[in-house]
Amino acid sequence: MTSPATVRFAVIGINHGHIYDQVNMLLEGGAELAAFYAPEADLAAKFAKTYPQALQAGSTNQILEDPGIQLVTSAAIPNERAPLGVEVMRHGKDFLSDKPGFTTLEQLAEARRVQAETGRIYSVFYAERLANPATLRAGELVKSGAIGQVVQTIGVGPHKINLAARPDWFFERQKYGGILTDIASHQMDQFLFFSGARSAEVVFSQVANYQHPDYPELEDFGDAVLRGENCSGYVRVDWFTPAGLPTFGDTRLTVIGTEGYIEVRKNLDLGGRPGANHLFLTDGKGVHYQNCEDVEVPFARQLLDDVINRTETAMTQEHCFLASELTLKAQANAVRLGFLPKP
Repeated sequence: MTSPATVRFAVIGINHGHIYDQVNMLLEGGAELAAFYAPEADLAAKFAKTYPQALQAGSTNQILEDPGIQLVTSAAIPNERAPLGVEVMRHGKDFLSDKPGFTTLEQLAEARRVQAETGRIYSVFYAERLANPATLRAGELVKSGAIGQVVQTIGVGPHKINLAARPDWFFERQKYGGILTDIASHQMDQFLFFSGARSAEVVFSQVANYQHPDYPELEDFGDAVLRGENCSGYVRVDWFTPAGLPTFGDTRLTVIGTEGYIEVRKNLDLGGRPGANHLFLTDGKGVHYQNCEDVEVPFARQLLDDVINRTETAMTQEHCFLASELTLKAQANAVRLGFLPKP
């Protein structure tokens, strides 16, 4: 699949640390980091030191108007990502956004329109699946029929809040989009992927600020119930992971089928096994454990191939947009609990 051509890419927006994961992934996939732009001097200095091969551009337009750059990746402030992605596509380039790729349904509608007009790629890095070996292995098992027909997915994404380390935009709902928008796109992506659904609806959703009244626009809990084609889903995300846990959160995925189920412990096994990427398969013959650390993560290679060959091997555009649509609808229609003010 890998083409001998090299994709040259650039970075615009480094407000979230995920940008380093995105860049490293693309570099490992064989791409060339050509340039970056960030208006914040401190963020730019750190990035330049980490990637000295990249030209520090003086403006966004310097990158957008460079005909030698084919792909732009971003982890800008969340509400700035979709407008940037639209401009990237209008300039004839492909776009890879950190999640969330959108903070409003209006942004999503505009991106869909421009993507259809330009034929460019607008991709969102749903890292909990696309960069997680155990989740990728779960996908292989489901595809092989190991648990029969999938009837439900349960995805939970607890996180440590680390208040002192958060930038100001983290506490402004207009900028971060709300907790379901900010985190739950991972779980929406997994629901669609494992169920195979090409259409779905949000049955119910709710968000809350249970423990942070000093930050009235912060949401520290959210969950949602989904309904797809012969499959249902449950999603929960929160900022309540205690400091004593040795990772940022005990994120988990359960995929329930007609002949068995799979549970993925993405970051750690509370039962004591070391490391991450633990998978448990239960079927008619027993309980089976797999350590998935060595499973290949092909997303970057596939995306770069898509950039060159105009294909959809990494992720279909339909899937990318639908996962975001479910997330944004869940956020927009959520019942509000706790200390949350009315919108």
